[in-house]
Parts: sequence; C-alpha cells; structure tokens
Amino acid sequence: MNMRIEPAALEEPQLSFETVQSAISVPYVDVGSGEPLLFVHGSLCDYRYWAPQVSALSEGFRSIAPSLSHYWPAAEAWIQNDFGWENHVTELAEFIVALDIEPVHLVGHSRGGGIALELARRHPRLVKTLTVADPAGPLQIGESPITSLPAATNTLRAKIACMIESGDVAAGLELFVDSVSMPGVWNKSSASFRAMAVDNAKTLPLQFQETLPTLSYETMRDIKCRTLLIEGATSPKMFRNNVQKLSEWIDLAERHTISGASHGMNVSHAGEFNRLIRSFVSF
Repeated sequence: MNMRIEPAALEEPQLSFETVQSAISVPYVDVGSGEPLLFVHGSLCDYRYWAPQVSALSEGFRSIAPSLSHYWPAAEAWIQNDFGWENHVTELAEFIVALDIEPVHLVGHSRGGGIALELARRHPRLVKTLTVADPAGPLQIGESPITSLPAATNTLRAKIACMIESGDVAAGLELFVDSVSMPGVWNKSSASFRAMAVDNAKTLPLQFQETLPTLSYETMRDIKCRTLLIEGATSPKMFRNNVQKLSEWIDLAERHTISGASHGMNVSHAGEFNRLIRSFVSF
C-alpha cells in the first residue's frame, strides 16, 4: 500500500509511505526517473540526510531515500526491542520488492554502509551496484578476535547515552558527532543537520546496545556486485581501516578517498561525492 502525504515541515520533495510485507510503513522520498538509486542513512539520520544526493542525482536516476524504522518521522511508533540492523536489512529488502525496483544501485553511509553491505550479501538479486562510504562494523582479520571498541570509546558511549536519556540531548549529540568525525564538527554543522540529529537522538542509546554485522574475509567474499568504497581522508581510523580491508576482500571493488573530507563527506563534499556515484553507476 502506498500513501503519499505532504509533510508540514518540508517543501519538497514530497514524502511517501510504503507498507512492506512485515507490515512496516516505510517513509521515503522518491525523485527523478531512470535506474533506481537507493540511499541508506546512518546514525542519527533519516531520509533528509541524503538531500544533497537526492536533488542532484535525480537528473538521470530515480533517487529514493527511506527512513529506517525507529527514525524520524515515525520514531514514536516503535518500541526498544524492535531496534536492530537485522530488522533494518529485512525491511529494506522488503521495501525494494514492494516498490518493484530491483535491482537497485545501493548507497549506504556509516551504520547504513554496514547495513547495505549485509543487504548486498544476503539478497544479491536485489542489488546491481553497491556504494558504501565510511562503512561501520567490527573487523575480523584471519583467526584473530573481532576488533572491539577501545575501553575509552565504550566509556564515552555510556556517558553519551546517559546524557541523552536524562534530557541533556544537545551536549550528548555534540560528544558523539565530534567523536566520529573531528572536534568542532557539531558546532560547525548546519542547523538542519542538528535538528535532524535531535529528532533521532533516542535511537543512539539503542544503537549502542547492538553489534553490527562482522566484516570479515569470509562474509565479504559473498558480495559479487561491483562495489565502490569511499572514505574521507580525515575520517576516523576505524572507518578507513574498514575501507582498506573491504577493498582487499570484495572482488569487484574500487576505492576512492575524498581529500579534505571527514565522516560526513556526502554533505561537506557533496559535489565530489555525487560525481563519484554518478560515474560509478553509469559505467
């Protein structure tokens, strides 16, 4: 079932809802025509995060950006126990089928990059090409234990979760955003980005309780589609490490570094990011 509404807070693009097989109503924007580009957002974000891509890449492509369950604008419809990357992989697969757009050019960022990798691995017929920017997820190299977060990071995350749950939302978000990018990024971010992060702040403590799918040679070798790996030159090392190993493990992968960019590269360096995607999916 497809229902289209005009949200009060947005001019364009128009917001739609698609009810998928598992009865989840997925909010999304859908602009342009041509082969479908499907964008998967990461932490604290929703379909609005991809505005610089949806608008620019709709010239030549059908640009589709959904909000995952628990995220704005339908955040209040969910309970804690429903949150998790496996549910997000499933609902995205159902969303692609419900819109009858397979195979898609799939694009994911950060946590959304980890979800996109897993979607391409589990549902290869749904994905034509895969682009992941600074993908998140624990690395496992050889027989070594899965790379875990440093104790200091876990301590910081616990502090952030406590701040958000106690109502000190802006300060908690500042700590998180600066930790996954660089100090000062939160204060330099646009008002629209900060508002979006506040709208999705309640998802962060839930996210800290999950373990993203492991990135390993064995799992990533299952990805058979052409894959574009994008990293910011100044992104945190954990993301750059992931990109490096994925470029070795995925057969049809190519790697690009955006000079001067950090984790939010699709916003801060939208022109270069869009150029890379357009060139890659048009090949």
